[in-house]
Amino acid sequence: MRWQGRRKSKNVNDRRGEGGGMRMGAGNSGMLLFLAKFIFSKFGILGILVAGGGYFVMAKSGVDPLGLFPGGATQVSKEDRGDICEDEPEVCYVLASTEEIWQKEFAKRGATYPEPKLNIFSGGVGTKGCGYANSAVGPFYCPGDRQIYLDTAFFAELQNKLGAKGDAAVAYVIAHEVGHQIQTVSGTAAQIESAKRGRSKPDKNALQVRMELQADCYAGVWGHYTQREGIMQPGDLEEALGAANAIGDDTLQRNAGRRPMPDSFTHGTSEQRMRWFANGFQSGNMDSCDTLSAAQL
Repeated sequence: MRWQGRRKSKNVNDRRGEGGGMRMGAGNSGMLLFLAKFIFSKFGILGILVAGGGYFVMAKSGVDPLGLFPGGATQVSKEDRGDICEDEPEVCYVLASTEEIWQKEFAKRGATYPEPKLNIFSGGVGTKGCGYANSAVGPFYCPGDRQIYLDTAFFAELQNKLGAKGDAAVAYVIAHEVGHQIQTVSGTAAQIESAKRGRSKPDKNALQVRMELQADCYAGVWGHYTQREGIMQPGDLEEALGAANAIGDDTLQRNAGRRPMPDSFTHGTSEQRMRWFANGFQSGNMDSCDTLSAAQL
């Protein structure tokens, strides 16, 4: 993708090295054992239960309880991390381009686009609205704080493990997560969550698939305008579609040695993800992304 002369977003937060939650090294494990013995000697098993409950409540909220003690937290100071937009410039360029495109699209509809923050983390991260998450979760959008979270290890996994190579593959994933911001601020996400109430697990999954495919379509709308602006280069569309193909539910399940189980799908098949991205890319129109009422996905 051609980013020369483009601006970088100021909405990227450097959360690398924070760890957070229950991510501990050997030293922290030792401290935890010491504290457990101390609490047991003073308060018995009840004290252990109360302290353990408090520990996990704090960890779920994104606070590292061991960080309350000297030397207890595994932290990296901001001075040691460098500039995130120098280390991961692609992320900052992509987010800036989504900001510009969606600002214009919302303005056409007489609305203002609230730009989401994107947090780059390593290993694990605490969120303000979705608890603690580790790198196994993958890139995600948290509707509770309206922010995007992306682990640095994901870039390598996307290319080396999933086989989706190229900067346009990374850009597609970011644009997809931004799509969830659009769903949240437009009320679509709340509509889906309301529709899920009282439904069976397969029915809830089916509704979630519709939401994820809409985010893919919104990513395609973003791709449409990046192509018009000369950001996309030959081969970039194929890279983005390759990423959509690589993370389809059926493909991921097959690659894990399992038979695809449609009732368990939460994001859509590879074919569906590619098709809805292509739909947004070709139309450049948000209105073409109505997966909620589509008779066939």
